[in-house]
Amino acid sequence: MEEAPKGWWQFVRAMPAWLKEKLFIKDQLKKELKEIGDINWKKTKLQFSKHHLSHAACVFFPSPFQKSAILTFDCVGELATASIALGKDNNITTLKEIHFPHSLGLLYSAFTYFLGFKVNSGEYKVMGLAPYGNRESQLVKEYTHKIKEHLIEIYDDGSFTLNQEYFAYATSFKMINESKFEQLFGLKTRKEESTLKKEHYSLAAALQIVTEEVIIKMAKEAKNITNTENLCLSGGVALNCVANGVLEELNLHKNIFVQPAAGDSGGALGAALAYYYMAAKNERKIIFPDAMSYAYLGSSFSNGEIERALANNNLMWNLFDDENLVEFTKNSLLQNKVVGWFQGKMEYGPRALGNRSILGNPLHAETQSKLNLKVKKRESFRPFAPIMLKEEFQKYFGKNYDSPYMLMVHKILEEYRKDFEIDSDNLTDLINKERSEIPAITHVDYSARIQTVTAESNKKIFDLLMAFKKETGIGVLVNTSFNVRSEPIVCTPQDAINCFLNTDIDILVLGNYVVEKA
Repeated sequence: MEEAPKGWWQFVRAMPAWLKEKLFIKDQLKKELKEIGDINWKKTKLQFSKHHLSHAACVFFPSPFQKSAILTFDCVGELATASIALGKDNNITTLKEIHFPHSLGLLYSAFTYFLGFKVNSGEYKVMGLAPYGNRESQLVKEYTHKIKEHLIEIYDDGSFTLNQEYFAYATSFKMINESKFEQLFGLKTRKEESTLKKEHYSLAAALQIVTEEVIIKMAKEAKNITNTENLCLSGGVALNCVANGVLEELNLHKNIFVQPAAGDSGGALGAALAYYYMAAKNERKIIFPDAMSYAYLGSSFSNGEIERALANNNLMWNLFDDENLVEFTKNSLLQNKVVGWFQGKMEYGPRALGNRSILGNPLHAETQSKLNLKVKKRESFRPFAPIMLKEEFQKYFGKNYDSPYMLMVHKILEEYRKDFEIDSDNLTDLINKERSEIPAITHVDYSARIQTVTAESNKKIFDLLMAFKKETGIGVLVNTSFNVRSEPIVCTPQDAINCFLNTDIDILVLGNYVVEKA
């Protein structure tokens, strides 16, 4: 009603879905649940969890904290777009909320659209583009000022309001008022696949700066009103690992836990956990380092299933024991070959964490462009994350905590950096610069999205990193998700084989089975 009458046509277009489906969701669920057996609905009730409660539950209950502040940021739930809650024992209490149409997630999505990427899938591209903008440049400072002057008003407690004159999502099926955005920034809405210019990545940098300011202020407010040194982060914006790294660097909270499936994919888990602990009042046991089992919660496949997939595709393979598999893979990586690595249970969440990964040699600067263009078939500016031994995290980044979920970004220590000019109009020139002693995993601002591995978390990857370190002195590899652009991460052996055959991946490792391209 707040946007009436401007939202009339959006209301008219949405009503058929409500009248056919959404008002009858209980009936639809009962129909689908018949697939798993007969249910006595006289004794069984369907219960629903609010969107932000699901986000909060999916991060707090698996966390190692008895008591914690919980920050949730996303586009929008039923009405809430951001919230501060307190988790304690079996309960979650919401303390503050920001409501639609004022949304940090939708602000980020609006710029995702303006910069020529797809909303709800391209936001991480904007985050990856932002470091190419020099934060100290006059252009980035000018864009930051314009965003804060015209688009968003940020208050001391982290709450904010968006100037709806520039946005269209509340009253139509468009994200922004394009003419007002274009007039404000002096830029046309970028067409997808068109050339990225200095203005585009400078604008992405300004957006990231504003996003971090909101998150930091709200994190401070969360600590003030919950009186706890622990912080849990969830919601789609919690996947902004650059902002997460900034929070960690500030030491506002002694401990931070980010749900690896922080987006809406974690909603089902959160709803189940909310019912299990808050409604059914089951005993909650604190598990260290957390209850996510390093996110290896998905499907796994037997040797027989792998062999059948290989045979069905007429592929020749070699079968190695664990020790020789590690030796062979290490030697392949040293030859700068790209390895498709498929092991055990699939990861839960959007990040490949060493079981459905493409691995590369981090010591060659050209690994980034090779993987992007020939294997991933995606934009060349996209960075790659390192998977590393924990002691390498300490050595190269000065950090000594576990980061198993690839959700924190930190900058490599100055002693390992190489000087180059960042303020350039030529994006390709910036991409190909050698930026550190580990060039393939160091982004243009000397940062990297860190994943640490121990023998406990992933024994095979740990052994491979140890072997690579023994040979090179560096226990770090390039790790990116086993998929190509616009495709989901591979799940089954057949998925992995399809990706292998249709890209320039050199080696396919399925369990202990190895296939090489001629």
